[in-house]
Amino acid sequence: MTALPEDLKARFERDGFVILEDAIESATLEALRGAIAEHAAAHDPEADQAVFRTDDRDAGREETFFASARGIQAFLEAEALDEDGSLREPRDRCLNKIGHALHDLDPRFEALARSEAVRSAFALGGLERPRLVQSMVIFKPAGIGGEVRWHQDASYLLTEPQRVVGLWVALEDADRTNGCLWMAPGSHRGPLRERFEVDWDARSGALHDLDSTPWPQEAVPLEVRAGSMVVFHDLMPHRSDANRSERSRVAVTLHAHEAGAAWAPENWLQRETMPHFDL
Repeated sequence: MTALPEDLKARFERDGFVILEDAIESATLEALRGAIAEHAAAHDPEADQAVFRTDDRDAGREETFFASARGIQAFLEAEALDEDGSLREPRDRCLNKIGHALHDLDPRFEALARSEAVRSAFALGGLERPRLVQSMVIFKPAGIGGEVRWHQDASYLLTEPQRVVGLWVALEDADRTNGCLWMAPGSHRGPLRERFEVDWDARSGALHDLDSTPWPQEAVPLEVRAGSMVVFHDLMPHRSDANRSERSRVAVTLHAHEAGAAWAPENWLQRETMPHFDL
């Protein structure tokens, strides 16, 4: 890390994100890879076919998704299944994501969450007392990893006052050929464009338009090495392309908010009976 902390904080406020190269040590990366392999092997894609995709305006959210806030649930890539619901891809390359309480239920993810690197990254994002609410593995498998449309994390994780900080940890090298993140520096100063709200009586959620401001027309690819971490603002629009390469692009993401902030009751993620996870 060549820049001083003050410089990094200023860059975060200016650009809406900061890349911390080589932030996570190799031993931690190996421990996480082992944990991910275990969770992936424990999932039976023939029996549990929950799919995660973003090209349907989040219409497919249901009980499995809501329950994952308090557990560890695997979700398939849409292209992993054929019209009859059978796997068209090998088990080891059919997953889209695993989430969302890995830090609560797996000590290897808890160790990552409580590491100095993660605590410092949340402080860089402006959190004095970070409360971790979400952890997940995003696979972006070779050949079938789906496109993730432009979105803002505040659409799904809203607090008052508003500030959720996301961390994106690369477990594998990410570049524009295998679906790296794209962001437009400074675009976090724009409005919140959409809001995903859950009607808990009906047990269903819907994505509502809030502002017609177009998504960024120009963006930069965040090409990073394994072990790097991206710290980003909850209003920062970001996306990733489909992965049609022969390389996967596995990453771990963590999201936290200030412990004193109010958590919106319409947010899809409700931990309910789980204790607060304060860093």
